[in-house]
Amino acid sequence: MFPPHDLRRMLVGWLYAATLVHLLVGLILTWAGHTGVFDSYVHHIEQAFWGATAPAPAHTQQIWWLALFGATLQSYSLYMLGLVHIGNRYKIPSVWGWMMIGVALWAPQDIWISLQAGIWSHLWVDSFALFVLLPPLFWLYRLDKRAELATDTGPIDAASPGSAS
Repeated sequence: MFPPHDLRRMLVGWLYAATLVHLLVGLILTWAGHTGVFDSYVHHIEQAFWGATAPAPAHTQQIWWLALFGATLQSYSLYMLGLVHIGNRYKIPSVWGWMMIGVALWAPQDIWISLQAGIWSHLWVDSFALFVLLPPLFWLYRLDKRAELATDTGPIDAASPGSAS
């Protein structure tokens, strides 16, 4: 396999790439949603709620929601970028753990809400996101936790100099 240092560098690189993809998709959703790029997706959503062609105001609102979600995704990607940077630089296992918790909290809810509306495409997109994010986060957590435990000197002895007594 790969030495831990190389594996860590590849996994962090993967997460940086995933973060940049989130940012790019967020920008496209916000600034190109009204251009027709997502007409098929919007039509699919509209059919789930209207059963046919949605009225013009509903279509306009759907495009607005798409742009708003894009802006939210941009913000999310910057938080994700910051966490990847902090986790990489300081090798803090809990950073990877919190990212795993965030993804594991979001995906099942998004899938459940989408399936209630009959929108199966979110099941596939969210499952893909889980597949590409959770394994590297898990491995980074394990790698950094092992390194943390290997360098941990244990609790401070109460009799040792410099300890708070």
